Amino acid sequence: MTPDRPWLYLILGSTGSGRREVLADLIQAGLGTDDKAAVLLAEGERADPADAALGALGRWSLADGEVRLEAPAEATHVFLVLDGRANPVEQLEPLSIWLRTAPFELARVLCVVDCALVEKHPELLAWQDACIHFSDAVLLNRREGVANKWMSEFRRRYVEKRYPCLMEMVKAGRVKNPALLLEPEARRISHAFDADEWAGISLADVEIGTGDGGEGEDDGETIAPDQLDPDDMPEVDPYFERKPGGYRVMTVPDIGRFLA
Repeated sequence: MTPDRPWLYLILGSTGSGRREVLADLIQAGLGTDDKAAVLLAEGERADPADAALGALGRWSLADGEVRLEAPAEATHVFLVLDGRANPVEQLEPLSIWLRTAPFELARVLCVVDCALVEKHPELLAWQDACIHFSDAVLLNRREGVANKWMSEFRRRYVEKRYPCLMEMVKAGRVKNPALLLEPEARRISHAFDADEWAGISLADVEIGTGDGGEGEDDGETIAPDQLDPDDMPEVDPYFERKPGGYRVMTVPDIGRFLA
């Protein structure tokens, strides 16, 4: 299936998890001969030895909450690598808004896990939970020296919660079936990227009448957006939800403290 717009893939994972090495394998072994890939790195991403296998690299950035990028006009598949030292939620929320009108079709969100790092620092499970909440496929990398018991418990953590995402092992930077992982099928828990009737609509200045609206009749009492029945409002992803003071309901640890 080929859309009218280029396919877009979001690549999650921490710095050092091997995302670009795995991405090179996905592109080389998973795309067809007529496909043209473009890889855009987050502005804060540093150079990596695996970059040589990715060809010419572009950049994307967030400025005042706005997504800024320019993909090659001939690209059929665009891969956005998120900042692996930053909070994934703070990047995914503006991306979810931008995608409502962007000239791309979201194919999948992929997450590469640094298993050794998460095993060493259990507090990073909360950071990984956030990434996997938004992911269609999870690739378990950096498994050298990681206890089998830990690997089994990590996978069970999401199986028991009935996460529909694919979960695959990475070996020497490669996966068994790259084409399957690139298949544009949503398998994520989050609905943040789903199209709905509220997309692009702001309720900031809307007043909703409660009368029957008949000709010559008073429209009745108006209801402010914050007084609407929650069941009648657009769904807010739990990771995007905020308290009255502006702080997020679900917090994510600062992974930068655990990276070299």
